[in-house]
Amino acid sequence: MSFDTEVLICGAGMSGLGLAVQLIRKFGIYNFELIEKGEDVGGTWLANTYPGCGCDVASHFYSYSFALNPEWSRKYSMQPEIQRYFRSVAEQYRIVEHVRFQSTVKKAEWDDDAKVWVVTVHDKKTKESVVRRAKILVSGVGSLSVPKKCEVKGVENFKGPLFHSAEWDHSFDWERKEVVVLGNGCSATQFVPIMAKEPGAVKKITQFSRQSQYLAERQNPYYSSTFKAVMRYVPLAMRLYRGHQYYLMESDFAGFDIEKGRPIRQELARENEAYVKRMAPRKYWDALIPKAEIGCKRKVLDTDYLSCLHRENVELVSDDPVEEIIENGVRTRSGRNIDADAIVLAIGFSTQQMLFPMQISGTNGLSLNDYWDTTTQSVAQAYFGTCVPNFPNFFIMMGPNTVTGHLSVIYTVECQINFTLRLLAPVLQTLPSYRSRSLIPDILAPAPITIEVTPEAALADSAWTQREAKKLVWASGCANWAVDAKTGLNNMMYPDWQFWYWFRSVFYKEEDFVYRDEKTGKRIRPGSWGKTLSTWVGAGTLVGAVLVGTGVVDQREVLRRLKGLDLKGLVRHAKGVAA
Repeated sequence: MSFDTEVLICGAGMSGLGLAVQLIRKFGIYNFELIEKGEDVGGTWLANTYPGCGCDVASHFYSYSFALNPEWSRKYSMQPEIQRYFRSVAEQYRIVEHVRFQSTVKKAEWDDDAKVWVVTVHDKKTKESVVRRAKILVSGVGSLSVPKKCEVKGVENFKGPLFHSAEWDHSFDWERKEVVVLGNGCSATQFVPIMAKEPGAVKKITQFSRQSQYLAERQNPYYSSTFKAVMRYVPLAMRLYRGHQYYLMESDFAGFDIEKGRPIRQELARENEAYVKRMAPRKYWDALIPKAEIGCKRKVLDTDYLSCLHRENVELVSDDPVEEIIENGVRTRSGRNIDADAIVLAIGFSTQQMLFPMQISGTNGLSLNDYWDTTTQSVAQAYFGTCVPNFPNFFIMMGPNTVTGHLSVIYTVECQINFTLRLLAPVLQTLPSYRSRSLIPDILAPAPITIEVTPEAALADSAWTQREAKKLVWASGCANWAVDAKTGLNNMMYPDWQFWYWFRSVFYKEEDFVYRDEKTGKRIRPGSWGKTLSTWVGAGTLVGAVLVGTGVVDQREVLRRLKGLDLKGLVRHAKGVAA
């Protein structure tokens, strides 16, 4: 069992950084590496630097539960502050010294004989590649890491700057320039108002939209010094405020059920229509008021976008799409030519290309894409969005069906990290760095082992996910980035309350996973790794009581779900009894 690093993590964004910190906090393991394509940590909050870039989740909830920050400047923070937060966490736990910056993972192959991952890492600066052998491989690249390419005819003919919002060209000075924007997603609603206002406004910005978004009113107050002091010095204040934000957001899931949530969605749609008519010019009402069900696409918080449409230098075009890009602008379907000094793409990300462009191969050389081709119609699927059969010691953060339409991705990733480390605990305890810290003599050290999910469990989990997803609003007929257009399968959204997602990260089914002795290949059943029953049941009871008591979830639903959880397995772990 020879390897260069015990854990290799692809990506130093929110999920990769969080996992690395928890390896230190929970196991005292420092023998890990992170491979990061950027020049710093932060992932999407490092890459996205377009004007007005910010978060649509309250900062006190869009942060790690183990690294609360009392100094957030405002309710919804902007990109520079969020990236500084992730950098501060990385510095606090000395993660930065473990990161290979400006490097990418080209391919990762499981060595069936040595029982290690053989990972080819490409250095973007030197153009050289090195091979790193790791006991455990974790992908933390996320689902919004590959910007969509522009597929409009003639894109290669344009003579000016043409760039995606996630790859903003800061050398372009838009003052008194004519700009064309393709797309009207969250990023466009943030940067269009910035570019349109004085001082330094564009001469003209023409935005083309294909589908309208549900834009919700956003109030973004700055926090006072008194509020920050309360967050910092009053015991539990930050936890309670964070819990309040969680409750407000989790409650929105009640409206996602196609049938049961219809009254909720109808009321929200009425509120949205009234807000648009109050804020936007009458001539754009038809373009701004969606016809699809609210929730089918994630709502967008209005960052002065609707009001900026009143400006003479802003035009929204929804009924005359761009047919061709020409040398000095675009040509629309009606034959109208629009001059442009620059074209900005706000067309989203390639969410259907999970883990692209990495090439990952598991046991017997099986590639990840081949596995998905033969089992799930080429649509990425994973058990709990995290594990794939035939890929031992491999885990995916922000994998298939882990996105929500209402909550914070950091909450979801922390559930995945919790789940991953619980599964990995028996493996981690066999590693040299853990044994040296625990002062376990080599003669008493447990034998090295591997773990993977069973094919039956993975397929059953995928079937459940797709079955439940069809009951929810994402399957109501609108075109969205969560559903594969060819198969109709949903590979992005988790079709349940995030409260239950957390429960699943704790009460997972042991029989769904296989541990094997590395030397003999035989299945084994490792013993306890020290989590107590009182901690988890106590926390679960508290969360359950809040949600049931406030009417967010039905009591009968709670009892039904509990029947399917592996409570006996949890008791065995709590008592420290080897299974």
